[in-house]
Amino acid sequence: MGVRLSDTDLPDRRIACRHSRDHVESAGTIPLYERGIRINLYQFLQHGLQLFFIGLVIGMERNVLPLVSHDYGVPKGSFLFLMSFIVSFGLVKGVLNFVAGHLSECLGRKRVLLLGWVAALPIPFLLRFGDNWYWVVVANLFLGINQGLAWTMAVTSNVDLSRANQRGFAAGFNEFAGYLAVGLGGLLIGYATQMVGMRLALFWLSLIIIVLAGWLGAVFLRDTLPWAHAEHRESEADENDGQAGHFATGLPAQASAKAVFFFVSFGHPGFNAFCQAGVINKVADALLWVFLPLLLNAQGLDTIRIGWISAVYGLTWGVCQLFVGALSDLVGRRNMIIAGQWLLAVGILLVSVCRDTFWLLVIAALLGLGMALVYANLIAAVADISRPAWRSLALGTYRFWRDIGYAIGGGVLGMVAQFSMRLEPAFWLAAGLLLLSGWIVALRAVETRPRFDRI
Repeated sequence: MGVRLSDTDLPDRRIACRHSRDHVESAGTIPLYERGIRINLYQFLQHGLQLFFIGLVIGMERNVLPLVSHDYGVPKGSFLFLMSFIVSFGLVKGVLNFVAGHLSECLGRKRVLLLGWVAALPIPFLLRFGDNWYWVVVANLFLGINQGLAWTMAVTSNVDLSRANQRGFAAGFNEFAGYLAVGLGGLLIGYATQMVGMRLALFWLSLIIIVLAGWLGAVFLRDTLPWAHAEHRESEADENDGQAGHFATGLPAQASAKAVFFFVSFGHPGFNAFCQAGVINKVADALLWVFLPLLLNAQGLDTIRIGWISAVYGLTWGVCQLFVGALSDLVGRRNMIIAGQWLLAVGILLVSVCRDTFWLLVIAALLGLGMALVYANLIAAVADISRPAWRSLALGTYRFWRDIGYAIGGGVLGMVAQFSMRLEPAFWLAAGLLLLSGWIVALRAVETRPRFDRI
């Protein structure tokens, strides 16, 4: 249950920046601002549609750019230079994940999401008219801004709308919508590139998607910040769906952004374990984003077949999250996270040695399943134990560390490949890090699902 403040989307900005603890209601009757996916289904699906569009944009880029890097002047074998576009993407997206959480408490979720689409507008033009790899690096800076603002807000909004016992499904649905589109985007751009060339296909498809998504968001989305404020007041009144006392101890509801950042990053063992798992998960995804297409291309696979393998990875990742998230609401998150990290490690080792297209498709599905087990459940676990007043900041902190993993992976894996002049050692290192990461979660984290272990 929640409290409807008014028919407008946003409370007063100054109040929002204080997490609305002292919110003064306007005159008149106060109807209810109910949480729950069914009662908020229209808005829940609208935010899912936003995630689908965001996923399409990144899915199209990640399938083709590593393969056509020579068109932008990247010398063969310059693995570290090639990885620079992932480093720029990860650094910007990581920082803005946290900034977006803080901004959304002041400006509202919807405005920050729309700023993300405005930031995406230069991307098609930079990729279409750029004549060297630095244009791609700059384009990925804008892509990182788009992802950090728009994706973060769409995810946070659907968590705001959901009840505590629906967060696993909500997180799974969010990532299902986004990564289903990542897979479809990779497949779409593969065929479009064969017909009209990469630059022209990427320009028109991405520009249409960016403009359409921004327009739909501006017209149809409502801001969900009042739902978060209502939940905060309920938690203070000890009415939070029977979950009082389930939140992580050690940080009060009235906490600054700096305090939340350090508490989630270093001060609480569960949060810390989930953050490092997110980092290593993105190290693995950076590897699969850049080096897997190169490895497959070196084996003689064309753009279409590489597109299918990338699509199976993304589609499996997306579709499985719809079920994995709901399942975690029943059986818990922790063991799924551990299993997913270890399954990813096995898949990465296998893909580095496999040469048969059929088995590569099977391994791609295995990798997608591993990602699905980890991805949505990490978000749900962080949301489970975050107080409503600073949940957006906590999710922003987790997503900061998670997406910094792109920069870490790009730098470390790029150096490994550069110094060895081979791609396989980067795969072996990523697999080892995933095994270690799963072990850290097993040691430091307890189950977070509501009505399981208390934190």
